[in-house]
Amino acid sequence: MSGTDIQTENLKLVIREPEEVLTWIAAMSDADRAEVSDDWLARLRASTSPDPWTCGFAMMHRASGAVVGSCAYKSPPTPDGVVEIAYGVDPEQQGRGYATEAARALVAYAFAAGVRVVRAHTLPAPNASTRVLTKCGFEWRGEVMDPDDGLVWRWEIRMSSA
Repeated sequence: MSGTDIQTENLKLVIREPEEVLTWIAAMSDADRAEVSDDWLARLRASTSPDPWTCGFAMMHRASGAVVGSCAYKSPPTPDGVVEIAYGVDPEQQGRGYATEAARALVAYAFAAGVRVVRAHTLPAPNASTRVLTKCGFEWRGEVMDPDDGLVWRWEIRMSSA
């Protein structure tokens, strides 16, 4: 798969430049920066061009051009074909289906690239993200301990069920 932007009905997912992401990280508070994965930061610093598996995407509204959130893969696919997605919509833009559109687009892109399983983690309680993932066809797989986020619910969608 080439590193091209992704179009949906209402969104354009624009791959971020490595320098843009590094600038964003530098502007974070110390507490937020402490949450950034060392492995991911090393991959980002080694990136020489926009990489959808490392740099993530700005979620831009196609009609207005406004950035309404961001979405990403938490890492490149594993050797056995698993990748995890993450997404966030700016609070003033929530409730418009953008998270669902972005999640579906990330799943489609991953499957087209040969990924077998797309995974997502949510807080361990029903919430907006659990509704998004359910709408996208993800199945709840149970509680797991994530090294970065603690106790979370694991959700997965397999290529055969998409």
